[in-house]
Amino acid sequence: MRLIPLPADTYHALADGDLAAANRVAPVELTPYFVNPRWLPGWGRASARVRADPGVADWLAGAIAGPDGVVGRAGYHGPPDERSAVEVTYEIEPAWRRRGYARAALNALVARAVGEPGVHSVRAVIRPHNTASRRLVVTSGFIETGEELPDGPWVVYERALP
Repeated sequence: MRLIPLPADTYHALADGDLAAANRVAPVELTPYFVNPRWLPGWGRASARVRADPGVADWLAGAIAGPDGVVGRAGYHGPPDERSAVEVTYEIEPAWRRRGYARAALNALVARAVGEPGVHSVRAVIRPHNTASRRLVVTSGFIETGEELPDGPWVVYERALP
């Protein structure tokens, strides 16, 4: 499993739902799942952030590559916040779930955060019904914080870094 960063223009094309344009600039062939209507608002936020600050692209979700191609996306919602925390995002395409890709991606994201100066914690914000993802973060050392978010319902987890 490898996490593949995406160039800025890829976010703009994905925000428009244009898979063909995204694939013209992406370093790997993205699947139709990348223009899933549920993902489009996130790509729109990523596109806006990259337009405001191109350096942000290094912190945003990229592709997860397995041995047979792209299996999902993973990264952060952005650079470290005012609390020196990064928030992870990941999703595996349905056909590739339950094969360890989410765990491998989460482990890679935590490992990167550990190596980044000034990052002190990693957050995961998960819908209450997503029991598989909630179980994954708990078994990966995250603790439920009980924090409430205004656009919930969400369950917030955090993992302090060494």
